[in-house]
Amino acid sequence: MSRPANLPEPGAAWKTRGCIRLPVPTVSMPMLDGTWSRIAGRIAAGAVVLALVAPVHGAERPKQPERRREGPAERFDRMDRNHDGKLTADEVGNDFMFRMLDLDHDGSVTRPEAAGAIVEMETSRRWARYEPKSDGAAPTNALAEAFHAEPAAGLGIGKRIADLEARDTDGRRQRLLPARNQKALVIAVVSSSCPLSGKYAPVLARLESAYRDRGVGFVFVAPVATDTAAALGELRRSTGWKGPLLVDAKRKVASALGVRSTTEVFVCDAAGTLQYRGAIDDQYGLGYARAEARAHPLADAIDAVLEGRMPAVAATSAPGCVVELPAAAPAKPTRVTYHRDIARLMQRHCVECHHEGGLAPFSLERYQDVTGHAGMIRKQVERGAMPPWFAAPGHGVAFANDRSLPEPDRAALLSWLASDRPEGNPRETPVRRRFDPEWAIGKPDAVYQIPQPIAVAAEGVMDYQNVRVETGLTEDRWVEAMEVQPTARSVVHHVLIFALRPGEKKGRRGDDAADEQSGFFAAYVPGNSHQRFPEGFAKRLPAGTVLRFQIHYTPNGKATNDQIRLGVRFRSTPPTHAVHVLGLANPLIEIPPGAARHAEFAGAQVQHEARILTFMPHMHVRGTAFRYDLVSPDGTSRTLLDVPRYDFNWQLSYRCAEPVIATAGSRIRATGWFDNSAGNPANPDPKRVVHWGKQTYEEMMLGYIEYYFPDEVPGP
Repeated sequence: MSRPANLPEPGAAWKTRGCIRLPVPTVSMPMLDGTWSRIAGRIAAGAVVLALVAPVHGAERPKQPERRREGPAERFDRMDRNHDGKLTADEVGNDFMFRMLDLDHDGSVTRPEAAGAIVEMETSRRWARYEPKSDGAAPTNALAEAFHAEPAAGLGIGKRIADLEARDTDGRRQRLLPARNQKALVIAVVSSSCPLSGKYAPVLARLESAYRDRGVGFVFVAPVATDTAAALGELRRSTGWKGPLLVDAKRKVASALGVRSTTEVFVCDAAGTLQYRGAIDDQYGLGYARAEARAHPLADAIDAVLEGRMPAVAATSAPGCVVELPAAAPAKPTRVTYHRDIARLMQRHCVECHHEGGLAPFSLERYQDVTGHAGMIRKQVERGAMPPWFAAPGHGVAFANDRSLPEPDRAALLSWLASDRPEGNPRETPVRRRFDPEWAIGKPDAVYQIPQPIAVAAEGVMDYQNVRVETGLTEDRWVEAMEVQPTARSVVHHVLIFALRPGEKKGRRGDDAADEQSGFFAAYVPGNSHQRFPEGFAKRLPAGTVLRFQIHYTPNGKATNDQIRLGVRFRSTPPTHAVHVLGLANPLIEIPPGAARHAEFAGAQVQHEARILTFMPHMHVRGTAFRYDLVSPDGTSRTLLDVPRYDFNWQLSYRCAEPVIATAGSRIRATGWFDNSAGNPANPDPKRVVHWGKQTYEEMMLGYIEYYFPDEVPGP
């Protein structure tokens, strides 16, 4: 690669604050003022703790009791097992610590080098305590929804349910009231197309089995019109439900019960009196999943009925896909029609995922599809969850992949959903979009697939899976397009692929903070599975590269196997611009227990002018907001990307319509906010101090940036 003499290597163009892996010069003593000189002197004298894992970014920490700690000289000597005056990676025993200490990247650490590293960390701490201009205006974790108790009045509690009949999946007529030999009856609303309903299918099967011998019957009701009898029959067979599954496409049963969602359950006593309605438990909700449930309102209600008691909680909400009941009064007419207006709106904003065989759980390509899921469409649009796009407008940076719903389109859609929903003239419908069943990027030049399928459990939460794949490349190649394809898309939450550089793969776990920061290569989330770089741009894949697939699975109620693959297309000639990656990482985060709005920071100083192409923030389930700011040399701050409602379920990339100029001497600052309180339904443990880690019960504060140098001339 040819570059001007004054142009550094890609990583060296950014002097990181709290980031790792990129070059950070040793701080010499004459550069420090009196305070910092004393700190450095105390380090050399062994009086300052060698706190390699001490937090250096952001918020105030809880005060800890005073205790004597091991000094740096003592710790250095203890680690230096062969007493040669140097520390190796094996002696330090932690990849991240060693990389922070090894300032000159020569594979060993001397005592003065360790002292200089601590001074640099303390300098980073002083910079990182900059207070951001706001703490994020959006409500905390507003996109996650768990059940909550509701007043029983008006929900039919204490009244006898209607004596209705409906046909089951076998065509037999079934009554809704308890049979003579039943002490209680559970009516469970289900759907073959709702992901949350699917997750609860095995839970319902276990409850049905557990209570069968105690005289409790189960009846399942399917009120979603687009759920076919065949799909529902397969759902019943695969789950092992014994009770009848009633096909309620016209929603007569649902209307009589006042059904609200596809996860709602009803408990009646032997006389048919409704004693409980609401959620099954709190293991799953909109936007979150837990390893196990903490509350079991359905089981509690059944036990109460069997013991002749009234349930302590008689009614709750039931997060799931909204079931829209037939309107009691005629809806208002509208001039908006499906074929002329709504079908085009769906094509622009929805069917990329919601098409037959697509990533979404159901299609929205036809009039019947849209009206059949109208209730859930309205809810998701009104709360800003769909289409998935979370960048706040108004900061001056436009994004080429902006999925947000423009206000005129939003108003037209909601108006049509609230009306009589005229279909309109079929001659005005748009040409149907076609989707390549194989590769969206076209036939790839190389495919890298994990060697063995991964077994995905039916329930619960799975740890991240990390799998290495050899590329076998004998020469550097330029990648112009890439696509990640799971073989079981319904259970894949997201995939991050890291390129381990040649010479670094040995002796490494391949899952440490260093790789997370600067090794990022490709990503997959539903609806964002491929990337084509603009004409003239490409990303280098060096000879001998090993790819690490980091895969997050979300069980959906059915056990399955997945064998993810990455397809790439190569350029035959070097590009005009080489795409590089920088990760603004803070591996020293420390989130206090119960903190509802905790901020952490990371940043980098731009040492050579660059052009920013893409942003991709990454946090885990406690992450609630993220922001990138560019601070110019004169101190002027400009927000580049503000994500006030970060959603872990959507690991989105934000691709700039025009490259953002980062001049030499400016600083890129990333701020992440976390909710570690009990008010966050996705929080695995609000009583725990949370640090950096690769699993979802741990956290990350990581802001990726793709960029290029305008005066760099890429070589072969």
